[in-house]
Amino acid sequence: MPAETGNVDLSTQRALSEWLPGRLAAEEPAVLVIGDLMLDGWWSGSIERLCREAPAPVVDVQTRESVPGGAANTAMNLAALGARVSVAGIIGTDDAGMDLRNQLVEAGIDVSHLHSHPDMVTTTKIRISSGGQVMLRIDDSARAVPAEALAALAASVRAAVEQRDAVLVCDYANGVLADPVRSSLVEALAGPVSGARDRPLLVVDSHDPRPWAPLRPDLVTPNAQETARMLDLRLPDGQERVEAVSRHADALLDATGAGAVVVTLDRDGTVLLRPDGVTHRTWARPAAEKQASGAGDTFVAALTLARSAGLPLTASLDLAQSAADVVVHQPGTSVCSTGQLSRYLKAFADTALGADELQRQLELHRVQGQRIVLTNGCFDVLHSGHTRYLNQAKQLGDILVVALNSDDSVRKLKGSGRPINGVADRAAVVAALSCVDYVTVFDTPTAAPLITQLRPEVYAKGGDYSPEMLAETPAVEEYGGRVAILDYVAERSTTAVVKRIREGEGAVPTN
Repeated sequence: MPAETGNVDLSTQRALSEWLPGRLAAEEPAVLVIGDLMLDGWWSGSIERLCREAPAPVVDVQTRESVPGGAANTAMNLAALGARVSVAGIIGTDDAGMDLRNQLVEAGIDVSHLHSHPDMVTTTKIRISSGGQVMLRIDDSARAVPAEALAALAASVRAAVEQRDAVLVCDYANGVLADPVRSSLVEALAGPVSGARDRPLLVVDSHDPRPWAPLRPDLVTPNAQETARMLDLRLPDGQERVEAVSRHADALLDATGAGAVVVTLDRDGTVLLRPDGVTHRTWARPAAEKQASGAGDTFVAALTLARSAGLPLTASLDLAQSAADVVVHQPGTSVCSTGQLSRYLKAFADTALGADELQRQLELHRVQGQRIVLTNGCFDVLHSGHTRYLNQAKQLGDILVVALNSDDSVRKLKGSGRPINGVADRAAVVAALSCVDYVTVFDTPTAAPLITQLRPEVYAKGGDYSPEMLAETPAVEEYGGRVAILDYVAERSTTAVVKRIREGEGAVPTN
């Protein structure tokens, strides 16, 4: 898998910038999407009466739209983000199948391994809506996949995976990935693949990842319901759900055979589980759009693109969350393009709010019963210690505010050679992290005046401090707030990173 574009080593990028989607697209990773391809229909109209036969509303249809869904939507998202995409699956020769094939071809997707069969029904999901509300969904799919079609797809699997940087399995349990197709894929990926230095990155997005465990996938992406079924338990809501999932990390890793498990939690974002015990959270920025669909497809597409292009896993997750946030603000089954993702990340560039405006925003959150967490620092050269610290801070409440030292303040604290990055760049990078809700800048010797004005329920600082050491503690305690000391990550230091950069040293070895 390529790791560099021009002079930029993507493996070192831990923060999201507006130029990053373009650099990833420039890598043009070759990705195979294999699985259940569908066609989504979106019919919309007005309701002015009930039908005579039953107390049911009559929808006078005014618009009809069909778009690729399921594995086909994942492929469309990959293509929109710059990947060279090939699809493998089975569809019918019906009108829906022809429509789906044509739309994939128009998007520049290779369909040479997409098999059609006259006895196959192309899966369609038609949503009928009125006034922005989905009233009914009609699903039409094959009761059984023709054995002839399965054999043909199985025979083409090895050729399909050759010279791919990544293989993405999209298993909706519709029968297309049953044996002999699954066995052929296991066999094809078990040995050396033609044209590849190593086995392609393997990502499994399946209703049940366990049957794919023999493939030893690099990543699996179950949602909350799928995770609950694997664990045979009922998951609670909110932060308790994240904690419950994290407690069962070993069981999920063992059951799926995966190198890492990314559990998607809809409005609660995602949680990453790895054998080394290190977790990573992303937080969604949900919208009220009732008709949005397919954000999970966008998420796994962006995640696969980023990893196959060499971006670190945690940064890939943050990027994927941003892509999902883009599509949940769009109606219907939609995709996130490179341009849209860049514009979304660029929107954080001028995102630092003044204290007065921030105070007004926080009061709106308090009316909704949400707890405010505030932390502060320079956050000059962002590294994994920062992101771990900010993720921990987010879990102490609902809204995380990061107060950045101004450039003059950083110079007074760190010396004339700092900051490396100006406050506008630092604000943009920190704000792009999914765990951060607001960024502001302060120019006073301590954050105490800002804390007195904003009155956060929790003031968080890193574990290299104690409450008694903090000049801000009296201000917090005066109004009844709480000071929280987070874990100290001793092996991560901005000063050490800057020293290595200036002395031309390489990265610190990791286990």
